[in-house]
Amino acid sequence: MRQSFGEKAFGVFNYGFLAALSLLFVLPFLIVAATSLVGEDELIRRGSFILFPHRLDGAAYRTLLDGGSALYRAYGITLLRVTIGTMLNLLFTAMMAYGLSRKSLPGRGTFISLVFATMLFGGGLVPTFLLLKSLYLVNTFWVMIVPSLISAWNLLIMKSFFAQIPESLEEAATIDGATPLQLLIRIVVPLSKPTMATIGLFYAVWHWNAWFDAAIFINNLDLMPVQVLMRRVVLSMTSSDMNAELMADLLHRPSPQSLRGAMIIVTTLPILFVYPFLQKHFVKGVLIGSIKG
Repeated sequence: MRQSFGEKAFGVFNYGFLAALSLLFVLPFLIVAATSLVGEDELIRRGSFILFPHRLDGAAYRTLLDGGSALYRAYGITLLRVTIGTMLNLLFTAMMAYGLSRKSLPGRGTFISLVFATMLFGGGLVPTFLLLKSLYLVNTFWVMIVPSLISAWNLLIMKSFFAQIPESLEEAATIDGATPLQLLIRIVVPLSKPTMATIGLFYAVWHWNAWFDAAIFINNLDLMPVQVLMRRVVLSMTSSDMNAELMADLLHRPSPQSLRGAMIIVTTLPILFVYPFLQKHFVKGVLIGSIKG
């Protein structure tokens, strides 16, 4: 079918507009990446926002990556948190969502209301700290995992998807002797791969970016995730008590702007590499889980 001149013009305008809009979304990231590769002398001359550096300077990355084993240990803690945390999040969220999706569950409406209430009200920082301290979780690795095992928002999305699975499949499996746990593992979860991938991505990104809980509840440097370590590096670079090695060459040391940019790039690239593999499930999982309440 041939397109008219108006349809062709609209297509050109549409693609051009979307390309320009995409560039606007990518431009801040490119500016951050460029700033991370600029020396302090060029930042002083040209300002803080540079898209095309005159001379590439990797001092910020050397400061971060050559800082010894602390950074790599922090990366290991972060990767361990993302892996273990996401697996446990999916496990507990799926089990609770499956139970709440069954209309035969006694008190189902009350449980859903209690879950929704947690999205509106919180206990506060001090009661949370006292609770975690009484559970002997403070200053341990599990303080970053256990308090956030289930997200109410992700739970409701997964529950909505589970509720759409035909009950006839479960009835047939039950007649064949399947237990509720077998129904969840062998029938519900395989049919829910898009939603599981979407919720898993939500949890993984949250764990990767999370820093506040570790900064509040952990004092052991060996348990610090990379985000907290990077934050300390940036604060040390901007404070007046810099170490002698960094003060030795003021002109060539990384500026706070370059260091912040390098920190953002180092902590963002892993998620950017993982996202394309899950992107095909992302939108589909959200839309499927939001059709019904």
